[in-house]
Amino acid sequence: MSEALEPSPYDALLLLSFGGPEGPDDVVPFLENVTRGRGIPRERLEEVGAHYFRFGGVSPINGQNRTLLDALRKDFAENGLDLPVHWGNRNWAPYLTDTLREMVKDGHRRIAVLATSAYASYSGCRQYRENLADSLATLEAEGLRAPRVDKLRHYFNHPGFVEPMIDGVLRSLAALPEDVRAGARLAFTTHSIPVSAADTSGPVEDHGAGGAYVAQHLDVARKIVEAVTERTGTEHAWSLVYQSRSGSPSIPWLEPDICDHLEELRAQGTPAAVMVPIGFVSDHMEVLFDLDTEAKEKAAELGLPVERSATVGADPRFAAAVRDLLIERAESERGLTPRRCALGALGPSHDVCPVGCCPARTPRPAAAGADA
Repeated sequence: MSEALEPSPYDALLLLSFGGPEGPDDVVPFLENVTRGRGIPRERLEEVGAHYFRFGGVSPINGQNRTLLDALRKDFAENGLDLPVHWGNRNWAPYLTDTLREMVKDGHRRIAVLATSAYASYSGCRQYRENLADSLATLEAEGLRAPRVDKLRHYFNHPGFVEPMIDGVLRSLAALPEDVRAGARLAFTTHSIPVSAADTSGPVEDHGAGGAYVAQHLDVARKIVEAVTERTGTEHAWSLVYQSRSGSPSIPWLEPDICDHLEELRAQGTPAAVMVPIGFVSDHMEVLFDLDTEAKEKAAELGLPVERSATVGADPRFAAAVRDLLIERAESERGLTPRRCALGALGPSHDVCPVGCCPARTPRPAAAGADA
């Protein structure tokens, strides 16, 4: 066993995720949680829920989080890090507030938080911080002493996140027919968000066309392409494209959509493609339906050979990266100068989200930031 690692001032890690239904009866209530306050009719939610019903009403995300929990606990134990790991969701059981309540009753006072979103954006960062603030306020209203929570930095360019994706691309390329492999285009995919949210993502100094959200994805894509070129001797053309749009058609969202992009590739005579879901930590519903089902059906219709590369999931290198991020932040909080791992041109992200970072359309309290 490795020499014990010092996690203080933290006494626990919280894995904070989106959540998902685990049976047919859960689907519409889950979607009601996700869309609360938007006035979306139940009939529309049932239409959206068809994606989940196609898979028995079960989103894979909760199961994948349980697997990641096991991987984190195993990595911590094997590397001498004595720190409990808990799990809470924004939109389904185990709910964030319930998990924090249990952690407080167990005596936890200073909690590091890992969100299952690697990039800067309102929905991928600040909204989680708002959820934390809401839960802490609930605990205080119940007469409990709310703990301090610190969200770990964005890890989009940490080697433990990037290197498993490089290996996934290499496996996918190898799975393509040999006669189309060299000409395959890499289509890096991530969740589409409103253009206005993209432009205001990240710190104020990063606001602009695409903001930090697009810049971070492009940086990761370039790093993967460089590594694939080095390891295969073939430089593949590539694009950053989007998926899983869910907003009003009247509001501009990031484009092009992956299915539109596949049509364009076929029209250009591209012989094959690898879809690389760099925007997602695990193979949850956006990957299972939007890529493995909808996009693959579109590719088959076009006669375009495609493979879908793996997400990071519970890869041991990712679990090690979480440990690294935790110890890095703990050392910083103790006044030390930690080693900060980051690939690409952007460098390591900030520890504390500054004022004006990924703002909401309607300002709300948010924990774990300079504006908390």
